[in-house]
Amino acid sequence: MESRLSIAGQAVQPILVMFPLGLFTMAVIFDVGRLLGGPGMLGALAYWNIVAGLASGFLAMLAGAIDLAFVRRPLAKRVGVLRVLVNMGVLVLFAVILMVRVGAQNRAAGVGLLLLELLALAISGFGLWFGGELSRGRTPAFAKAAAGNRGY
Repeated sequence: MESRLSIAGQAVQPILVMFPLGLFTMAVIFDVGRLLGGPGMLGALAYWNIVAGLASGFLAMLAGAIDLAFVRRPLAKRVGVLRVLVNMGVLVLFAVILMVRVGAQNRAAGVGLLLLELLALAISGFGLWFGGELSRGRTPAFAKAAAGNRGY
């Protein structure tokens, strides 16, 4: 899937995806540090990393949706929609985590929220791999099998 949204010949969406991924990863690292006995400030740092990750994730999702609007092949469009849905699911999970943390002291997360953050990161890792396969022009095998022999 070739990107239509570019600046100086470089696709924007793959670059924008790295910001929320890094911010969400740092939030998990800060939460692990807090749960292992670190200062209370680590919970607040994780909270604000999630806020910034959601803002940058929305921009990345918007860039991906713009790219998807210009895709014409049905199989590529279907796979692109799957990628956008995976990314939206990760953003929804982190938004839920953020809403739960608002009332916590020092905005800290407990073990349950940390496990939910790890699940969201794992899903985002899948989405990152999936987007990478698409950017290299390869359709993952399970997407080809889903298309079957319908001529897509």
